[in-house]
This record gives sequence, C-alpha cells and structure tokens, in this order.
Amino acid sequence: MRLLVTGGCGFIGANFIRHMLTSRDDVAVVNLDKLTYAGNPLSLSDIEERFGGSRYHFVKGDIADAPLVESLLRDQGVDAVVNFAAETHVDRSIADPAPFLTTNVMGTQVLLEAARRTGLPRFVHVSTDEVYGALGPEGKFTEKTPLAPNSPYSASKASADLLCRAYFKTYGLPVVVTRCSNNYGPYQFPEKLIPLMILKAQANEPLPVYGDGLQVRDWIHVLDHCRGVELALMKGEPGDIYNFGSDNEKANLEVVRTLLAILGKPESLIRFVADRPGHDRRYAMGFEYAGKRLGFAPQIAFADGLSQTVAWYRENADWLQAVQSGAYREFMDTWYEERA
Repeated sequence: MRLLVTGGCGFIGANFIRHMLTSRDDVAVVNLDKLTYAGNPLSLSDIEERFGGSRYHFVKGDIADAPLVESLLRDQGVDAVVNFAAETHVDRSIADPAPFLTTNVMGTQVLLEAARRTGLPRFVHVSTDEVYGALGPEGKFTEKTPLAPNSPYSASKASADLLCRAYFKTYGLPVVVTRCSNNYGPYQFPEKLIPLMILKAQANEPLPVYGDGLQVRDWIHVLDHCRGVELALMKGEPGDIYNFGSDNEKANLEVVRTLLAILGKPESLIRFVADRPGHDRRYAMGFEYAGKRLGFAPQIAFADGLSQTVAWYRENADWLQAVQSGAYREFMDTWYEERA
C-alpha cells in the first residue's frame, strides 16, 4: 500500500509515518508537508536515511495546491490519503483565524476533490475531539455527539469533517473520519501543554497555567493514536467516524504538578495566567465503537507514557533547539505576556 500522508513532519504525522514504516513492510509513504513553523524534517531524519529512495519520499508542498496534490495522487500511484495536515494550536487560531480556514478547510477540500477526480480507493481524515465542544462534569463524547466547536481552530476542523461527510454522501468518496483526545509524546512542538511545561521547568522558568488549571482532558499517547489511525485505514467502513481516547482524564494542573515531580522541580514555578477565550472545560472520549468495530484499545498507561515523554525531551535537546525559531519565541512571548 502506497500512502500519501499529509502533514507528515508534524507531531502526530511524523509518529504515524515512523510507526507504519517500522512496524510493517507492506507500506510505502509519500510525505507532503508545507514545513510551517511546526513541521520539522528532523523528526524523520533517521526514517529518511533508512527508507528514503525505497519506501519513503518527502515532498515539500501545500495541501491547498490543487495541481500538486492531483499530480501526486496520479504520478505516485497512491492507494490512500491519510490527512494529518492542519493548523492545530488553539491559541494561534484566536490570534489569527485566517490560516486555519485556508489549511484546515480549503486544504481538506482540495485533497477531497483530487481524491474524487483520481478515483482514490481510501481517504482517512484525522480530526479532533474539540469539534464536539465542551462536556459537563459527567459523560463522554460519542460519534453521535453533535458538533459544537468553540474556537476558530475547532470550527475549522468541524468544517473539514462536514466536507468529508458531504464528499461521501454526494460523490461516494470512501472517506473515514477519526477523532482523538489530547495527544502527548515525542516530537510534539513545544507550544502545547506538556512539552511547553517540560521546556520551561528544565529552564527554571515560570510555568503559565490558564485560569484555575482545572480544565480536564483525556490524554492519549501518540503511538496509541497512531495505532488507531492504522486500524481505521485498514478496517474502517467508508462514511464512518471513529473516536479514539484512553480513559486518562486529568486536570491540566494535575499534569503540570506531575511533570514537576518527575523533573524534580518545585511547584512554586507554577504561575496562573488569564484563561484563554472560549476555553472548553472538559473533554472525554468514549471509544467503545472503535473498540467494537476496529479492535482499538489503548496500550500505554499515562504514568509510563509521561515519564517516557519527559525522558525523550531531556535526551533530544538538539531537536528542541532546532524548533525554537524566532517566530516561535515571538508568538509565545507575546501571547503569554498578554495573559500575565
């Protein structure tokens, strides 16, 4: 099977490519990535060395570039698209929603249309639990939960999900949509909670925690998510939606305190800052349907995964240094200065 993986130099996409190429010998990957600030070729440098020229091929490009996308599907003999490409950081979507609409909505439409025009037999669109909005203190999201996005980011992802539904219903395009809870693990860009807190704690800098820090998320290790996407690719029913979670509901403040304990740093580093606008209070994913239909089950316990993640960031200082560009520092400094 020859895959076109979009956004393959990002956090989840890079882990997915790594998982597929190292765990299977019947898969080849074409990686299409625009290399925005969060796309890092270093995340796959060893994969390039090991599989480049045979089972791995990188193409720098934009999923919104229709001629490029269609030519790749035709010329590379692609059997399936797995779409990870997206602007993903909620804070950035609040500061400037426009790039999220361009990539997440229009880019997905370009991919879908190219897949339709070339008769692609398989299309997996990777989405998020944030399209469901916020939960109350009880219950979990299911695949039947109505979409109620509360940020420009989640609205753009919900729009893409609906386009996938429309292309399945209208054109019969064999689209599968996956939605996952909060990911953590290696190669995550340090603007997200866990790597940001690791980075700041190691530098003995204040750790900015939104509001009271009691926002609850269901944390899943990125490798468990990648296994779920693999199952959806291989076994998912066209037109279906599959939720992936891990039954690891943790308040943000609890996660931060656990990280400080692992790193041997004092909780006095915690600084509560003004909450971000429209901050959802709680997410929790019910994944019984994916378990029943795909055989999905998370394998990595949160305590083990978090310790492994901290160790990875400690051991990969060069990777961290490379991703902390001037643009990264400028946004992070400005955003958190405004919330202080």
